[in-house]
Amino acid sequence: MPATTSIRDVARVAGVSVGTVSNVLNRPQEVSADSVSRVNRAIEQLGYVRNDAARQLRAGVSSTVGFVVLDGQNPFFGEVVRGAEDEASRHGIAILYGNTDEDAAREGMYLDLFAEQRVRGVLISPYGDITARLERLRERGIRSVLVDRINGDGRFSSVSVDSVAGGRMAVEHLIAVGRRRIAFVGGPFGMRQVVDRLAGARAAAEGSTERVDIEVVATGALTVEEGVRAGRRILERPRRDWPDALFAASDLLALGLLQSLIVDGALLVPDEIALIGFDDIAFAGAAAVPLSSLRQPSRAIGQTALRVLLEETADPDLIPRRTVFQPELVVRASTRGR
Repeated sequence: MPATTSIRDVARVAGVSVGTVSNVLNRPQEVSADSVSRVNRAIEQLGYVRNDAARQLRAGVSSTVGFVVLDGQNPFFGEVVRGAEDEASRHGIAILYGNTDEDAAREGMYLDLFAEQRVRGVLISPYGDITARLERLRERGIRSVLVDRINGDGRFSSVSVDSVAGGRMAVEHLIAVGRRRIAFVGGPFGMRQVVDRLAGARAAAEGSTERVDIEVVATGALTVEEGVRAGRRILERPRRDWPDALFAASDLLALGLLQSLIVDGALLVPDEIALIGFDDIAFAGAAAVPLSSLRQPSRAIGQTALRVLLEETADPDLIPRRTVFQPELVVRASTRGR
């Protein structure tokens, strides 16, 4: 067998024309059953694999979509990607996946790679402002949809959760269970999601009839490790300066905080410090102290984003639109009332 088997080889072994082989591959209903059988036997005998990349290049339509996520270690993004994959499979499309790890250089690398691959479109949870890059992709005929980010200027469609509303709901819940000295733990503040969740937290405090203080404990990332470090910084203070509640900008941060409070501080959660996260990942309910959180409909976000992207690639004249899901407060043991 040749190193690379071509459609001409299949035609020769099957005893039919190249056009007949092409019809069997693309329009089998237009070919006789005998020809289909002969071509399929030749394909199996030769181990022929069609060159979809070349076919797509000629047709001008790719069967791949690029997906760039902010943090591949966060189970939330894993579920978003799975939602996109579920929708993509219904349309015979494959997802090319890239994790930026909150690194602008890696983000640019993946966007350049997807442009070279001539993907049909790009889903992206961006780090910082990448409007100019996405504009250049659009000039090359590659549409983009923002994921987990509200599009502020209306240039691109976006699918997200209302993080401001989620931050407000988290702190309103903490106030309702008797907490007044609340620390928001999150960062970096170049991430719009973090900024919005803090804005919602402050809005809840300002709208309360009680005096509620919101302090900020900044982190370098939304990870378990950063949560542990933040927890240790809090525990290093005099006890009188501890907050009585923590609102973490992600569940991974919250799980790190929980680890630090329990292991390093031997504290009782929530008796001494209440704790709430954001995302409601699968691990949240299975933590040593089940974690209260703001649930995001992660799979629905991915499915919707892929659907919007395909609609826009089919009709480039569609006006970009926002799709905003509302978060759901999930109360567990980590914020039990006093």
